[in-house]
Amino acid sequence: MKVKKLLTLTATAILSLTLVACSTDNKSEEEKTSSSDKVITVGATANPHAEILNSAVKPLLEKEGYTLNVKVFNDYVLPNKALSEKSLDANFYQHIPYLEEYNKKNNDNLAYTVKVHLEPMGVYSEKVKSISELKDGAIVAVPNDPTNESRALKLLAKEGLIKVNDKEILTAKDITENKKNIEVKEMGAEQLPTTLKDVDLAVINSNYALQAKLNPTKDSIAIESKDSPYSNIIAVREDDKDSEKIKALDKAMTSPEVKKFIEEKYDGAIIPSF
Repeated sequence: MKVKKLLTLTATAILSLTLVACSTDNKSEEEKTSSSDKVITVGATANPHAEILNSAVKPLLEKEGYTLNVKVFNDYVLPNKALSEKSLDANFYQHIPYLEEYNKKNNDNLAYTVKVHLEPMGVYSEKVKSISELKDGAIVAVPNDPTNESRALKLLAKEGLIKVNDKEILTAKDITENKKNIEVKEMGAEQLPTTLKDVDLAVINSNYALQAKLNPTKDSIAIESKDSPYSNIIAVREDDKDSEKIKALDKAMTSPEVKKFIEEKYDGAIIPSF
């Protein structure tokens, strides 16, 4: 009888330990889930996107109990791939036409929530002080992704350097008039500031211009108008649009504090879209 009783007590003890262990593991998983729900990971290009996130948005989210983790990217392709692969909760670096073109080419369905700011694209040169000074056969560098190349060519057409087809997406093949016989050189957007010494003109996105210490409103010889449709957005996965984390991020991104930061920090080079 004593042996049977001892075995019963041992079995009860083992069962209790097992239940405690399972309870601890479950609690640990719940705690991990709860903890991850309070961390928002956003991919961004360095300047101004990561700067806005770290300087102006992070403190606002901390007040709401969230930790903002900013991952910096140096190109325009990887942040969308990382978002699709769920290593990011959102990204902040692109405009709507770029996102739509990315979705079409990659059979993806990334969405956007809020418009944050406009970065006017500018024309820069170390060789001439105005577009009219360009010589015959000049080399003009433009971004090589479809939407930003289209923006660049439309800006050059607006300045009277070329004429282009009336369509949304343009390449150099859509130039219909080129009186100065310019050579259009398509390059990665991030490379354009470094090519200024080698080309006659470069049409550069404001984020990369700022990164290269170029002020779009002071250093460019031509710039997009303020009514440009290319506002930068918060991009997310479609099924996360209404999550609590994204709602908190959107609220912070479009707050009066962020608007004031953009206006004061960039002095008109970047314009709030809210």
